[in-house]
Amino acid sequence: MSLVDRHVGFVHALREAGLPVSLAEGLDAARALRVIDLTERESLRAAYAATLVKKPAYRPGFDMLFDLWFPSSTTGLYSRPDDDAPLPDLREHLARLLTGSTDPEMREFARAMVERFGRQPAAEGRQNWFSYSVMRALSPETLMARILRGVPRGGLEEKTTRQRVNANIKRFEEAVATDVRRRIAEDSGIERIARSAVRPPLDQLDFLRITRADLARLRREVHPLARRLAARLAIRQRHGRRGRLDFRRTVRASLSTGGVPMDPRFRPPRPHKPELVILCDTSDSVSSFAHFTLLLTYALREQFTKVRAFGFVDTVDEITRFFTPGGDVSEALAKLATEANMSRFGRTNYGRAFEEFAEKDVIGPKTSLLILGDARSNYQPPALDTLKRLVKDARHAYWLNPEPRQQWDSGDSLATSYGSIVPMRECRNIAQLAEFIERLA
Repeated sequence: MSLVDRHVGFVHALREAGLPVSLAEGLDAARALRVIDLTERESLRAAYAATLVKKPAYRPGFDMLFDLWFPSSTTGLYSRPDDDAPLPDLREHLARLLTGSTDPEMREFARAMVERFGRQPAAEGRQNWFSYSVMRALSPETLMARILRGVPRGGLEEKTTRQRVNANIKRFEEAVATDVRRRIAEDSGIERIARSAVRPPLDQLDFLRITRADLARLRREVHPLARRLAARLAIRQRHGRRGRLDFRRTVRASLSTGGVPMDPRFRPPRPHKPELVILCDTSDSVSSFAHFTLLLTYALREQFTKVRAFGFVDTVDEITRFFTPGGDVSEALAKLATEANMSRFGRTNYGRAFEEFAEKDVIGPKTSLLILGDARSNYQPPALDTLKRLVKDARHAYWLNPEPRQQWDSGDSLATSYGSIVPMRECRNIAQLAEFIERLA
């Protein structure tokens, strides 16, 4: 494969993985290759990263794809242990590497160990490669006691040694995983392994597919977005409003028109935090999206004077009590599942939920209403008139739908019907949430 083919394939793979790479940036990367030494792999990596990577969160996916499209040489960089060396000797050698080694040394040893322990028989003419068999054979985490034998206990030296060894164990695990992916790519094709091995960047991660492990990372992304959402809604509330008449400034301005107040002056309206009511579908079909809603509600409580949250499946319950400031999201999810009364028959019914929500009389002229759900109501009556009244009573109303737009109105979806009353936006990830907030102004 020529360098041009690798460049085109690499840029395409980045886009497939969700990293935004424009045509101009791809050309910039190609120009950068003309001024570096292409035999220095890390210079090549740095040139691509400088021209194509926009955020630190994109770097892990970039590095994984770079290692697939531009694999390191398999030529030995130092005198590695004999392939037939007994396992204790290999573990002893790994212990020395964990106390201090260069990246090339660690990668070369990892390649040798994958060759020896990572291969598993498969169909005739084929073979499988696994990281876990390498890590199980060498068990690097069990080498800590051996490494610490000559280190004074309880002091700073022990602490720094532990930190260094743990960091090197992680380096070794990553080197093994990288070489396993490279070998699988050689057998199955780079494009195939790239699609399955690289997770989307955090801001492209689909809310309907998030895991509990993603919640902590999402929380850091949601809080600044909540501040921007509050600011945008406050700006929209001030548009078209004027404060009280400023008599002194009006009289002063009238001196230029013979005492006639042709240009009355007003005091600027006093800024205030808007009120927010969230109505969230918590059915099984959007359970992962409900996890994101919890994070968003936690963050929004710090930005609004009043936030009330309501969840529903086929009946509505106020769930604000579960969102205590500083609380643990996982605990809130557990309590929400066992203590909230949001399901009577177990089937999503938006119409009944809107009617019960309207009876609670929580929407007023200062309220912004935010509805989160997929608009799928199991072919039940939609209660469009009720939703119209709710929207009319609110200052603003918005609907965020976690389903792809091409799936709207399929099956039992009422997206277009509800969207004709409430502005409905596709919101499948952090990037789309940020775009929705930016368009509010």
